[in-house]
Amino acid sequence: MIAVFFPTGALPRASTGCVSDAALVARARQGDTAAFGELVDRHRAAVYRAAHAALGSASDAEDVAQEAFLAAYRKMGTYRGEASFKTWLLTIAWRRAIRRRRRLASRWRRFISGDAPETPTRGREGRTPEGALIDAEMAQHVQRLVRALPARLRDPLLLCAAGEQTYHEMAAVLGIPEGTLKWRVAEARRRLKQRLTALGYGNE
Repeated sequence: MIAVFFPTGALPRASTGCVSDAALVARARQGDTAAFGELVDRHRAAVYRAAHAALGSASDAEDVAQEAFLAAYRKMGTYRGEASFKTWLLTIAWRRAIRRRRRLASRWRRFISGDAPETPTRGREGRTPEGALIDAEMAQHVQRLVRALPARLRDPLLLCAAGEQTYHEMAAVLGIPEGTLKWRVAEARRRLKQRLTALGYGNE
């Protein structure tokens, strides 16, 4: 099994820097671990940021990033090239992050109801992707307001806030048309601005 490094780590450089993703995928399918290592090196930051956008926790995002790369390595034979390798990889990571988020939410509900003695996992970092959208003094309000958005608006906004993918890539990850994605991001921002204004943060 190939070793997968987190975004904060470093992979040894292989002689594959100028090779296209498609060529690297072809080589990885033939068992070339250096080719897959280059794919990891190219896309690990995007995968980590997508996972962090969904989860808001560095440790959870690192776990999901590693899981996504391992899953991609095992599933190389299923990749058909309908989307770019990066989009395919981000889709794997996003779906795994959403499943983990649901599990964590379920643990919270059981904890709050008294059905579970343990405390749900918390991130080591105090700041979340939505907190970076505006000035730090509003981060607490933004976090609460973003979490209160319906999932169909919240997830596109968080993925967009990660700042790593194009609208086309994000739409493919979420499985919605690009125009729908743009509308949802705009609508989420409009609602946040409206609610922040109501809280006295002005119209900017």
